[in-house]
Amino acid sequence: MIITIGREYGSGGREIGELVAKKLGIPFYDKEILTRAAQESGLCAEVMEHHDEKASLGGIFMNGGAHVASAHVGLQMPLNQRVFLAQFEAINRIAAEGDCVIVGRCADYVLKDLPDVVHVFLYASEEKRIERIMRVENVDRGEARELIRKTDKQRKSYYNFFADGNWGLRSNYDLMLRTDDRTPDEVAETIVSFAKR
Repeated sequence: MIITIGREYGSGGREIGELVAKKLGIPFYDKEILTRAAQESGLCAEVMEHHDEKASLGGIFMNGGAHVASAHVGLQMPLNQRVFLAQFEAINRIAAEGDCVIVGRCADYVLKDLPDVVHVFLYASEEKRIERIMRVENVDRGEARELIRKTDKQRKSYYNFFADGNWGLRSNYDLMLRTDDRTPDEVAETIVSFAKR
């Protein structure tokens, strides 16, 4: 059983994904994909983290005054494509290892042709997302709204640049859930029940 979770920023995707994995007793991957992709590709982990789910990556990246080390130094491929491909390969390897829950990083697109994968998208009203980000990130209302705008714009651009189809488009997912007025545990239970069917 493999479950991919796309999410709007502030809808609780990471927390809900962790709960789903715990309820099913299977591995959970979110930022862990970055570590894995960096290890397997030779790309610098800081570059992976800094450019996570961002489509536009121009310029030369430096690490402590030196060019970022990479196993693919001689390649002419732009860095943004190398970062995406490293994550793409890591997600495929993770899925080949067995049951898991994967949050973000175009996982629904990467695994779209794999059988027995459930693709979920989580969303929430702006007000509920603002409340959550204010609480989780310890920022004021204006900062929370700006974080939501900026992060969703980055995720959408990243998805639309690298994946077939539009981020959040219904036809890309098996289940879309609004997380407003439901506890993360209730949302996780709904996903688990759906996936088991």
